[in-house]
Amino acid sequence: MSQEFVNRRSIQWFPGHMAKTLRLIEADLKNVDVVLQLLDARIPQSSLNPELQQLTAGKPRLYVLNKADLADDALTRAWVDYFHREGAGCVAISAKQKGSAAKVRTAIGRELEALLARRAGKGMAGARTRVMVVGIPNVGKSTFINNFAGEARAKAADRPGVTRGKQWVTAEGYDLLDMPGVLWKKFDSLETATNLAFIGSIKDDILDIEELAMGLLAQMQAVCPEKLAGRYKLSAQQLGLAPWELLQEIGRRRGMLVSGGEVNTERAAVMVVDEFRASKWGRITLEAPPQKGKPDEQPIV
Repeated sequence: MSQEFVNRRSIQWFPGHMAKTLRLIEADLKNVDVVLQLLDARIPQSSLNPELQQLTAGKPRLYVLNKADLADDALTRAWVDYFHREGAGCVAISAKQKGSAAKVRTAIGRELEALLARRAGKGMAGARTRVMVVGIPNVGKSTFINNFAGEARAKAADRPGVTRGKQWVTAEGYDLLDMPGVLWKKFDSLETATNLAFIGSIKDDILDIEELAMGLLAQMQAVCPEKLAGRYKLSAQQLGLAPWELLQEIGRRRGMLVSGGEVNTERAAVMVVDEFRASKWGRITLEAPPQKGKPDEQPIV
């Protein structure tokens, strides 16, 4: 599997500002009505932060599967059904697309139906709804907030660690509390860690990019080899190569050669990872939801 090629010790990233963020979240929960947790639709399970789960357990929660345009549509629908089966509110969106904010507003209304009814009974109908927005780094929180608010109010970038402090953002009928992306102190499995690394939620600076690319290629060989073959024009024989040899073959096909005809494997690895993250291989989901009734199924909400 993919994690065989990735160094466990290289995937631990919990800088000081993340510990501070967890403390801020705990302190500010009393100031919000609902917690909106963004997950990456390509890895819903791996992007579900267990520390956020524990901290926000006492609040109404809505799960938003963001970047659904990059994920397999059938598996995204299966994940939404799974969350609903577990009794949780869930909606799938692409924060960069029009219409996503309306879907989330509707879902928030469903989750807060009882609260809104109590407010109306007290003559407080129309009071602003306070929403805390949380999630892992690089899951698209700032892009979502800007879409929701209708203008660029939060700093957004396609890399983790851009938002470093909390900020309140006002939108029509809502006050959104944007919290920095946060991971957890120790990953419970290497598969979770590698999935987070694949989508860019862990800083590439701390990773061995060639190991990461080999892990990703191994995963694709297992779950969707046809997408690899289509993207890089690989024969069935080439598709069966060991990940290091496959990385070299891909680099060779893209002309990434240095003197002596050797492949620049670092450059090839960067390309492989970047093209996956940009969905140039097609729409891919790395995790399927647990099957109902399986004895080893563990609720995640």
